[in-house]
Amino acid sequence: MRHFIDFSDLTLEEWAALYRKFDDILRHPAGYRERARGHVLGALFYEPSTRTSFSFQVAMHRLGGSVFAMSEPGSTSVAKGESLKDTIIMCSGYADIIVLRHPCEGAALAASLYARTPVINAGDGGHMHPTQTLTDLATITRLRGGIDGLNVGFCGDLKHGRTVHSLIRALSRFPGVSFYLISPRALAIPGYLRAFLHARGQRYVEVTGLDATMSQLDVLYMTRIQRERFPDPLEYERHRGVYILTASKMRAARPDMLVMHPLPRVDEIHPDVDGDPRAVYFEQARLGMYIRMALLLDLLSEPDRTPPDVAYRGGARLCANPHCITAREPHLPPLKKEGCCAYCDAWLP
Repeated sequence: MRHFIDFSDLTLEEWAALYRKFDDILRHPAGYRERARGHVLGALFYEPSTRTSFSFQVAMHRLGGSVFAMSEPGSTSVAKGESLKDTIIMCSGYADIIVLRHPCEGAALAASLYARTPVINAGDGGHMHPTQTLTDLATITRLRGGIDGLNVGFCGDLKHGRTVHSLIRALSRFPGVSFYLISPRALAIPGYLRAFLHARGQRYVEVTGLDATMSQLDVLYMTRIQRERFPDPLEYERHRGVYILTASKMRAARPDMLVMHPLPRVDEIHPDVDGDPRAVYFEQARLGMYIRMALLLDLLSEPDRTPPDVAYRGGARLCANPHCITAREPHLPPLKKEGCCAYCDAWLP
């Protein structure tokens, strides 16, 4: 069965076809009003969400389908200790497609092992957020005309930023793209992502200052310092407000540079930037609904299948990452890839 757990699940040819469908939906929305008639989306959000949750639900409604949603796990059997496995098996008996956001890294991959219907990863902890990546790629392609050869700056919390991790991995598949990774040293990209860039021979530079890099960028991808990922509130306060993009700083940027942000923002983009035509983060959010419509249509064409038998795991834990889904769901099989945990990409001993 086809799932969408990471952008790497698509070939570049499949991405191009998905973009063409997105473009057609934008041009001819009336022609898609009944495409998902009779289909049901299960939206399972174990973490707070505004844009991703709303855009998926509205996308399904615009396609003529219906939605059942979980946005308060505390009011469901999750609060009683129900496992992700049992929740997914149950919900995939009700829904034709499942969108899952979960605080544990690798949760979407785990869910795909048990679902009878396609699973879409709507964010797994600080790991990946591939439908935001689709949104970002669609925005860049639509507003810049393409992706090849761009200089892309990522600024903010690059350690915990799942949107950053997903987009870096996706952009590295396009020729000539260079990265400027702008963050405090304590919030730099995780080791597995740095190893990924080295293995691909990707051009990138890690710096701590934003101002000196502004003039070199075609795209500036701002991110917030993520309070919810810090176990120590004092550590969050030390990093809060370290980067703030203002209208005065934008004077150093190229006239066609795009300022993007996955949102929500806190204080990293001053409101005086909002009127700049290069600030496209609200348009970015709007376009996210249309690319998710295209993705839903793509996956709803998949036939329902009985998931394969998955052996229970016993013995020692697979992964030492405390945020990995294997720490919460001890039954999961020990899946590995290239020396890493297949669920969360942490290095294995």
